[in-house]
Amino acid sequence: MTQELIVVGGGLAGSEAAWQAAELGLDVRLYEMRPGQTTPAHETAWLAELVCSNSLGSDLPHKASGLLKTELRGLGSLILACAGETAVPAGSSLAVDREAFARLVSERVAAHPRISLVHEEVTAIPDAPAIIASGPLTSPALTRSLTGLTGQEYLYFYDAVSPIVHAESIDLSVAFRQSRYDRGEQEEGDYINCPMTREEYDAFYEALTTAERIALKQFEREDPHFFEGCMPVEVLAERGREALAYGPMRPVGLTDPRTGRRPYAVVQLRQDNLIGSLYNIVGFQTNLKWGDQKRVLRLIPGLEGAEFARYGMMHRNTYVNAPAMLQPTLQYRNRADLFFAGQIVGVEGYVGNAGTGLLAGVNAARLLSGRHPLILPPTTMLGALCHYVTHTAVRDFQPMKANFGILPPLAGKPGKEERGRQYAERALTALRRFAREHGVRYALPQEQGS
Repeated sequence: MTQELIVVGGGLAGSEAAWQAAELGLDVRLYEMRPGQTTPAHETAWLAELVCSNSLGSDLPHKASGLLKTELRGLGSLILACAGETAVPAGSSLAVDREAFARLVSERVAAHPRISLVHEEVTAIPDAPAIIASGPLTSPALTRSLTGLTGQEYLYFYDAVSPIVHAESIDLSVAFRQSRYDRGEQEEGDYINCPMTREEYDAFYEALTTAERIALKQFEREDPHFFEGCMPVEVLAERGREALAYGPMRPVGLTDPRTGRRPYAVVQLRQDNLIGSLYNIVGFQTNLKWGDQKRVLRLIPGLEGAEFARYGMMHRNTYVNAPAMLQPTLQYRNRADLFFAGQIVGVEGYVGNAGTGLLAGVNAARLLSGRHPLILPPTTMLGALCHYVTHTAVRDFQPMKANFGILPPLAGKPGKEERGRQYAERALTALRRFAREHGVRYALPQEQGS
């Protein structure tokens, strides 16, 4: 008799988990509460809707985010496959058309013969084998059930999303297309850049830091980790007058064609959909009131007449104290058939969330078929992420994204780029060997990652 698995949440992690478990022979019921029960950040009922940036980060295998993508592609990730099919130009990064991506994931999942998609809210932890991938916006009812399960308080951090503008409203007589350190290739750069002089930067800084923000509730003001997960541009600006010029508005590697010189600061916009009609303002997640957003952002040269398809906004993110609760297999310590995946375990980033979904789905299938769940090598990026969130100090636990700092150190002291290549080579070699020893599907060509 085929065993059934319940997956709660149809985001990146839940969709990936359901797919992997179904591919390994389980019947899966995937619950997604939208559209009947929505969230402050979601706009559609599609699975795997991206509510922040449309970028999944670097696609270079010698970068941390790129290495994680390479690992997941080798392990047969649904999310990475769909992202590849709906990609938009973004230089060396992987960015997608949001609607096309979410629609494709939804179609693939719904068409799987072993997955039943149920659009209902789950208000309590199932008493059957399950994966909780309810995401950063877990409903209040399920959050209460999670708190009751563990008998401890849950932690919160807050995320903000960037505004999106209509491409036709960008003044390209001022703004210019260019990628950083463009070598003069024939193709246009993947980014639209809005250059600023020192005077324009100062005026923008004053307007940004004095603009009206959405009022915070008392418990939000008291949160010591407020905004650290995805800092709004106005909060970053308060850290110093030049914080933006050395952060999201840094002009390095760019030349204003009107002057032949590097601007004092620059605001970059990245294509947000396949047809190129929408662009998001890179690094400009914000909690300003919408009226002030329009006023302040129109001070950016080239955006004086900008029309906004979406304003920035803030939403609550929920995550559990994973070191106290979870094993590196992503199993709940007090119940072997209960798994957690996605941002709720304290892993940041779209690809990290998908990766934990992949591991939870595979491990649930292995457990229910009588095999031992997997603990990935800590020298792999996914293994290191799962090790970090389940082994770091309980008292000071904060979410973590893919980065080389969580990997075991290399021998010697190679330079930065060589270090990345060595990390990638070691990780992919370890993953290839691990997959072979444990009978895990692994399709990555031998030569990748070198």
